[in-house]
Amino acid sequence: MENNKEQLSVYLKNVCIAYDKTVLTDVNLEISKGEFVYLIGKTGAGKSTLLRSLYADVNIGSGEASVCGFSLKDISKKDIPLLRRKLGIVFQDIQLLTDRNVYDNLAFVLKATGTKDKAVINEKVTNALKMVGLEDKANVFPYTLSEGESQRITLARAIVNNPEMIIADEPTGNLDPITSEEIVKLLFKLNKEQGTTILMATHDYLIINDFRSRIISCENGKIVE
Repeated sequence: MENNKEQLSVYLKNVCIAYDKTVLTDVNLEISKGEFVYLIGKTGAGKSTLLRSLYADVNIGSGEASVCGFSLKDISKKDIPLLRRKLGIVFQDIQLLTDRNVYDNLAFVLKATGTKDKAVINEKVTNALKMVGLEDKANVFPYTLSEGESQRITLARAIVNNPEMIIADEPTGNLDPITSEEIVKLLFKLNKEQGTTILMATHDYLIINDFRSRIISCENGKIVE
């Protein structure tokens, strides 16, 4: 664990995280910029707790922790939005806003993080939709989309700010095998073409077998390779 921290998207040293009934202790983890890493483990093992700690939704109890250059130990409220601008977060449950079309779902993220220039917003939204192959869906409402299309739009929303890192919590959990493969291919495309760091929690061992990459596991309150 001696890599230069500037080359790391995630650095955890001797970290303890406690949330609800989940306790992770002595967590040591480094993820280099541009890596693709799977996070596996049984239900309740602490995968989601670990991921939530990385975007400052769960507090770090002790140890050293930094994500995308931000120290997570005692991070101030004003710095949390700055950290999250560097992150794209994809959940298992699709959380698109149903009262606005696809374009406005993506634009909302940009406006919420301080982008006001309409031309910049248009360019970023258009590029994100092109990346997931759904630029023709900009003006439709989420309820007209299939589950697979909805998850691709969720991914587009996660990348609209050109994040350094994507944290994906079971992004294929509710999808059929073919659609799941499409989502993982998109994540690998982002990783290879954009250099985006990907940390993806999953139970889908077929995906892991078909798309090989580094694997870490939550086991007995620890993180192991």
